[in-house]
Parts: sequence; structure tokens; C-alpha cells
Amino acid sequence: MASVSHVARGVPPIRAGQGHSFLLRRLHSLSGIIPIGAFLIEHFISNAFATNGWKAYADQVKFLTGLPFVLVLETVGIYIPILYHSLYGFHIWFSGKSNLSDYPWAGNFMYAAQRWTGAVTFAYIVWHTYTMRFTGIHLLTNSAAAFHKVQVELQHPWALAFYIVGIIAASWHFAYGVFLFCAKWGITVSERSRRWLARACVVMALAFIVTGLATISAFFRPGPAYNPPPGPEMVESGR
Repeated sequence: MASVSHVARGVPPIRAGQGHSFLLRRLHSLSGIIPIGAFLIEHFISNAFATNGWKAYADQVKFLTGLPFVLVLETVGIYIPILYHSLYGFHIWFSGKSNLSDYPWAGNFMYAAQRWTGAVTFAYIVWHTYTMRFTGIHLLTNSAAAFHKVQVELQHPWALAFYIVGIIAASWHFAYGVFLFCAKWGITVSERSRRWLARACVVMALAFIVTGLATISAFFRPGPAYNPPPGPEMVESGR
């Protein structure tokens, strides 16, 4: 009678003794929580100021863009970590490091969903950053136009759809990333602790999604008329 091999459940921890990939995977896992996760939470909260009206949103944008060394903070604390986390995530995905023995049954579906939501989130971040920071009204020097700029962009059906998909993908990716982080770093070691954390992560994802959708709906309220002045308030478009 042929023996039946046992497939371990759960998420395998990150183990030492795997060469340089051990450190790279540690950094990849950690960067998804700090600083990217912290930035995601801040971004959801800051954008939610739009639910208090265009003035509250503009004031929040003014506060963030007025921070000292804002370009350095963005580059070191946001852009570089996101770029590393995304590119190494793609490397893990395409190099086929994980398989059914590591992520059996439902876990394998969750692994695949994490990769795809990561790809969608990365595309959304690139597009959102480009449109908000490098086209149209320059928000670093004209924060009063922030509400208007987002409001105009959301009038396009494809942009609105991409916002919604991006919010859902980012919410799922981060929430399940927290679950994976705790499992891989040995924070949740029992089945019971993982079950409770999984429930908490579902609630977390739903909270992000609801907050994001409520924020989007706020930009469909009437806002101030805005006539952009000529000159430095506009980003060079090359046209």
C-alpha cells in the first residue's frame, strides 16, 4: 500500500541558512509593515479628511507637503521601500520559490491572491503618483487645489474604476501581509492565534476598503471652483 505524504499546514517561517536570500526576504517582509504599512495607514487617514470637506482636505495636504525635507522623506521613507518591496516581490513570484507544499489548499490560493493584489497595487501606486505629483496642478506649491485635482480625475470612469480596484487590492495585500508577517516572524505560533489574527486581518481589510470608498464618495460633493494661475503652479508637461 502506497504511503500518503503529509503536507504541513500553515505558513512556513523565514529560516536562516538560505544565503543572502534570507536577509533579502527579511527586508522584504519587514518593509511591507514598516515603513510601507505605516505610510498606507497614514495615507488612508489623510485622504479621509476629504469627508470633512474640501478645506479640511486642502489643509491636510498643506500640512504634509509643508513638512521639512519632504522630498527626502518621500524618497527614503516611501519610494525606495515601495520599489524594493515590489521588485523583490516580483522576483519571489517569478522565481517560483513557493509551491503547494509550502502553501497547501486554501493557502495556495491566498498566496496567489497576494501576488496579484501586489501587482495591481504597484501599478496603481505608479499611476496615482504620476498623475498626482507630475501632471497638472503642482500640489507641493498649491495645496488649495488638491480637492479639485482629485475631483476632476475621478470624473473619468476608468480612473474611478482604477481607484476602487486599487483601494481593494492595497487593503487586501496589506491585511494579509500582516498575517504573513506575524506567521513568518514567529509572532503567531499556534493554530488558535493564527485563526484570531486572520479574523482581525479580515476586519482590517474591510475597514480600509470602507474608508477608501467613503473617501472617494466625498470627492463627488460640490467643491470650490478653481482657475489655475499660469506659471510655476503647473507642472511642466512638455507640450
